[in-house]
Amino acid sequence: MKTRHFLQLVLLSALWGASFLFIRVASPVMGPNVMAALRIGLATVTLMLIMRLARERWPWQHWKELVGLGALTVALPFLLYAWAALRLPAGYSSLLNTMVVPFGVLTAAWMKEDTLSARKWLGCLCGFVGVALIVQLGPVQPTPALLLAALACVAAAACYGVSTTWMKRSTQRMSPLAVAAGIHGTALVMLLPGAAWSLPEARFTPSALAAVAVMGVVTSGLAYWLNLRVLTQVSPVAAMSSAFMIPLFGVAWGHLFLNEPLGPGMFWGGALVLLATGLVTGFNPLNLLASLRGERASPP
Repeated sequence: MKTRHFLQLVLLSALWGASFLFIRVASPVMGPNVMAALRIGLATVTLMLIMRLARERWPWQHWKELVGLGALTVALPFLLYAWAALRLPAGYSSLLNTMVVPFGVLTAAWMKEDTLSARKWLGCLCGFVGVALIVQLGPVQPTPALLLAALACVAAAACYGVSTTWMKRSTQRMSPLAVAAGIHGTALVMLLPGAAWSLPEARFTPSALAAVAVMGVVTSGLAYWLNLRVLTQVSPVAAMSSAFMIPLFGVAWGHLFLNEPLGPGMFWGGALVLLATGLVTGFNPLNLLASLRGERASPP
């Protein structure tokens, strides 16, 4: 992996980690339905503009597949995370999001796209134990409402993980940019009725609007496009290494800007979740550091 690709992954991790902070700011004000729909709407417009500049065509002949992917990879996760943000700190949500990797590995094995090993099983076990520690030993009380919000985050991560293999197969029939725009567009249609129902109770403060604007345009639009460009240059496993850094940024942003407390469960549970991600992906940060040192040492 070249240094610039690694730095791009760090940038993506910082942006996606910050999205949990923005959700925490906007969801209690606008409400989950309105916030999720507005975020997806801005992302759809952003991706539409990119498609127009790239002269991409909409893959409407695959509309059924786009509807399924839109529900599983955009509509449900965005809504679940927005609802969980009413009760759960941003750092918790970003750490629980890392569970997408165990779910993704299990689904890939079930769909004959990967094989399970003892190391991957151990990683899945570490991930679930880490989630339990985060919820039970964190700085907030494990009330039924908090446990339900944590379960919503795990469900959102499961949606991402289960759909990973399907998404990979869909890019063999459609361009990645067309898939991205298509699933956001179909997800927007799904969430519009709920957003219209909740609109009278929504409040549109400047901070909430700014948070949704950043999420829609940057973390769900431009960042998705940047991620697609990185994927053309590095392997999928290397691209998944950003899962290590997203929760670190999520916890840091939540602590710095929202004064979210840090407890022992956050550290020990977070460490186990990150260990789980490394075990199931086979990613070794020491190998990455060695490759970076070799790259710097190589002649120009």
